[in-house]
Amino acid sequence: MSIAKKVKEIAPSLTLEITAKAKKLKSEGVSVIGFGAGEPDFNTPDYIIDAAKKALDIGFTKYTAASGMAELKDAICTKFLKDNGLEYKPNQIVVSTGAKSSLYHAICAVVDDGDEVILPSPFWLTYPELIKLAGGVTVYVKAGKENGYKMTAAQLEANITDKTKCLILNTPNNPTGAVYTEKELSDIAKVCEKYGIYVISDEIYEKLVYGGEKHVSIAALSDYMKEHTVVVNGMSKSYSMTGWRIGYLAAPAEIAKGVSSMQSHTTSNACSIAQYASVAALNSPESDKFIAEMQQVFDERRKYMVKTLQETEGVVCIEPKGAFYVFADVSGCYGKSFRGEKITGSLSFADAALKCGIALVPGIAFGDDNCIRLSYAISIEDIKEGLRRLKEFIGELK
Repeated sequence: MSIAKKVKEIAPSLTLEITAKAKKLKSEGVSVIGFGAGEPDFNTPDYIIDAAKKALDIGFTKYTAASGMAELKDAICTKFLKDNGLEYKPNQIVVSTGAKSSLYHAICAVVDDGDEVILPSPFWLTYPELIKLAGGVTVYVKAGKENGYKMTAAQLEANITDKTKCLILNTPNNPTGAVYTEKELSDIAKVCEKYGIYVISDEIYEKLVYGGEKHVSIAALSDYMKEHTVVVNGMSKSYSMTGWRIGYLAAPAEIAKGVSSMQSHTTSNACSIAQYASVAALNSPESDKFIAEMQQVFDERRKYMVKTLQETEGVVCIEPKGAFYVFADVSGCYGKSFRGEKITGSLSFADAALKCGIALVPGIAFGDDNCIRLSYAISIEDIKEGLRRLKEFIGELK
């Protein structure tokens, strides 16, 4: 049997591969500290769970509109106005089965075959695969640690061609934790307007910022940007609702209509029960307290992890300002050997570390082979033990 070329070319997820290896070792009785977590280690708050139970009790178990239930779209409009200073109407909102689904449909709605999509690197590993599936061509722009892993407006402009259709922007960023300032976004917005470029802005980590940083949506910076930006967000990170699979986007009405039509033929509506619970999450005054408490815990872990990594020989680590990841440069360890096996890049570094009971995500998955990604969405006890093992592992390199 021959499968379609576009499916055959999709790269498997290295994060899932590392997770699978770690699970196998654990099943064999080996102690493994996993730094690969891409979800908060907090349970979904009780008031959200109670809303889901209520949905079941009242029989809210049927189809909703493909683009989402009206009450949830209203709540999302209120959220955008309150948090981002963006005014949207319900017909500009599409609720999906997770932000990943929103991203794919948004890319499909904007990108034609052969269109170029600019993607700052390091990047979340799913973006290039979604662009490829949509028929687009990814243009990578290196955003190095010398600029805090952020692409500059000058870099953006230097990579624009007559085939450039849009830019994918992710702030706060996965995997680096970088947060773009309002000035940096304003400069990028001016370039986008100059060349008529669309932006797909992934803001899923917007509530998780630290050290006095502020999340700014590029869509809020001008009338042009609002009319040329698709903002993608969801319930997974801010409300610890990863398994509930609720994402959403806000877009110009024509794009939102196109995404809604597409979604009606792919996934149809997101789970009605999860939508009902999401209304409670967005509307409840308890959510601000929950998010603030979660953010404080993440911040304490972040500070500990950064300090410890910066004190570890062979590791270069800049302080992340958002999300719940640290992107650490371990290239100082390359060329050395671990128990007779040479460390040549992030993959071999991660494989060797796994033998010491540490599961890390190799940076090559995110476009930077010099680095590894560590999540601090795990307990402080596991962080301390995992970093102790990491120091011991690096100390054993020869």
